[in-house]
Amino acid sequence: MTEGEKTRLIAWSNELRAVHGRLREALRVTQAAVKAGQPTGPPTRELLLFCHGFCTALTGHHEGEDRELFPAIAAAHPELGPTLRKLEQDHSMIAHLIAALQAATERGLPPDKLEGHLEGIAAIMESHFRYEERELLTVLETLALDADPSDVLGPL
Repeated sequence: MTEGEKTRLIAWSNELRAVHGRLREALRVTQAAVKAGQPTGPPTRELLLFCHGFCTALTGHHEGEDRELFPAIAAAHPELGPTLRKLEQDHSMIAHLIAALQAATERGLPPDKLEGHLEGIAAIMESHFRYEERELLTVLETLALDADPSDVLGPL
């Protein structure tokens, strides 16, 4: 294996860590925007954009993993099937929470109500990211996957 090939292989673990970091930051920014809003008033246009942007980014990340990354891992490491199924279940749970947040923003619920939705997403998302990193980073260091990182891990 050449140094260039080794660098490309290791890049998937680095890419996953980097995307998780950017999603964590996007969540922090969204939570800060919600906290800065008027507690009883309708959400501002800017706040709605933060929520929509965060939801879109997190959903895109999980859809890319389900479509591209997890099948590649399953093919190379069938013993990780139970781990991948748990991660896919987490994706489904997070999608449900995101849908509830999106519905709350569309109904114009005040920021204090949106904050509760974000707290739920934050708790599950952080648990999911830690588990995913603990279980998959070593595998990703050796995964040969010839794909665009934004297709695999989302547009972040």
